[in-house]
Amino acid sequence: MDTANLIFNKDLIKRSFFPCDSPLRVSIKDNYFTSSAVLFSIIPYEHKPYDLILIHRADKGTRHRGEMSFPGGKFDPLLDKSLRDTVLRETEEEIGVPFKNVDILGCMDDFPTMTRFIITPFIGVIHKDQKLIRDEREVQEILKIPINFFIRKTNFREQAVDINGRKFPIFYFNYVDKTKNKTHTVWGATAYLISTFIERVYGFLMSDLGLERFKLEKIKQIKEYIKYKNRITSKF
Repeated sequence: MDTANLIFNKDLIKRSFFPCDSPLRVSIKDNYFTSSAVLFSIIPYEHKPYDLILIHRADKGTRHRGEMSFPGGKFDPLLDKSLRDTVLRETEEEIGVPFKNVDILGCMDDFPTMTRFIITPFIGVIHKDQKLIRDEREVQEILKIPINFFIRKTNFREQAVDINGRKFPIFYFNYVDKTKNKTHTVWGATAYLISTFIERVYGFLMSDLGLERFKLEKIKQIKEYIKYKNRITSKF
């Protein structure tokens, strides 16, 4: 794809997704899952493709330690009135961007994960001059990765993993930070979000396998998904 087509276009992105409170958007609630929100974070520029802000999480916890993700986290009923509050609070905590400096353009559809979260992805724009400050307890590193890296098919990988007799798709990108000679693997729900965004905004299909992620009811039937994680990531 011509990089000129990847210059930030606010109207194009807004047209590609529903407002977060739209009844036409897929919204999922289930007591078996934990409600959470992430910010699909965009830094726009005038004369070059925009960046996505991703974080390399700290090596702690049991579910998503050490993974690459967008800023975000679990809904906290003591702190949040809505998932919008959640995503803005977590963004400020994790990368130091005040809520007033995030321009929310819309939301992607909710989707359940194999680790029993329901993720609401908010699409948000952050000014290029905004200082990013990582939470040292939760974030190892903040990365700005150009959208044209993700849209190159040569940088995209997928595999089909057998889980309880059915094929589950795993997407991933291996991003090399040449300044530090370090490879970051963006996979799972984060890679799925990026691929979905590219398909919706630019009509560019990333996956060749065409496998669908498991629906909520199917995930409920699966026990101890976490045991598959090492087998999956060892193939990246």
